[in-house]
Amino acid sequence: MKRRKFLKAAAIGSAGVTLLPRIISKYPSLYAQNNPPQAVWVENGEPLDLLNTALEELGGLENFVSKGDVVVVKPNIGWDRRPELAANTNPQLVGELVRKCYEAGAKTVKVFDRTCNNSRRCYRNSKIEEAAKKAGAEVSQIRKNKFKELPINGKVIKEWPIYEDYLEADKVINVPIAKHHSMATVTLGLKNLMGVMGGNRGSLHNNFALKIVDIDRKILPTLTIIDAYRILTANGPQGGNPDHVKLTKTLIASSCTVSADYLALQLFGHSLDDVEYIKVAADEGLAKYDLNNLNVKRVHLG
Repeated sequence: MKRRKFLKAAAIGSAGVTLLPRIISKYPSLYAQNNPPQAVWVENGEPLDLLNTALEELGGLENFVSKGDVVVVKPNIGWDRRPELAANTNPQLVGELVRKCYEAGAKTVKVFDRTCNNSRRCYRNSKIEEAAKKAGAEVSQIRKNKFKELPINGKVIKEWPIYEDYLEADKVINVPIAKHHSMATVTLGLKNLMGVMGGNRGSLHNNFALKIVDIDRKILPTLTIIDAYRILTANGPQGGNPDHVKLTKTLIASSCTVSADYLALQLFGHSLDDVEYIKVAADEGLAKYDLNNLNVKRVHLG
């Protein structure tokens, strides 16, 4: 029996109103309020289990991806490192997310990143290219002629080149890995968006917090999924020493990048005051939710 039939019946006179409580009690699931949490923290699982649980708690990827969408899945592929060194996003997670996008009805899923090391080696040795292609994604290396000047009109940045495929996507899923960063303390969702920025990214490091917040305000994604299956605790963002890798088997997801980043600080024992650019993002209104009263669903698997 369809919910709309009940609603129609309930609207027909006092008899319908009288019957409504009994109808609701008989079919409670049809009237259940679908209020997914603002953020999800899932731990103690393998990458695919972590992702699938988080998406289920958020009401399914269909809440974010619609039929016919062109979706960009934006992992961190910046470094010529194998997955075990936690410099790049977990390839299993990226592959499963691509599959989930197609299941939700996506027309095309694109995967790319502006790398710091040689792009071919980064794509290959991170295993992300292999996993994403196997799942059906269009995987491409960044082309310099595909950056488009985007008006920013921020406090510091007036315009900045952003990758055209990112700007033209219907939906964007930001998939950073949680790791230490020598300059920014940590790199998470907000900083992962630097991978679609052109120009001289080194120039952003001076007065970094205001600059990154200016640009990110214009390019915030649909959904942020933080890969914390392994985290890099030192010598980031490149890493290279297995002793600096911690197996935390965690994933954090939210439609609000600032909220996801805020939660991920707990992985490193940091508070908001410890990471200037995330604090500035919160102070400048980039958070969709009240960080002090964030509705977080925590799930422990196993």
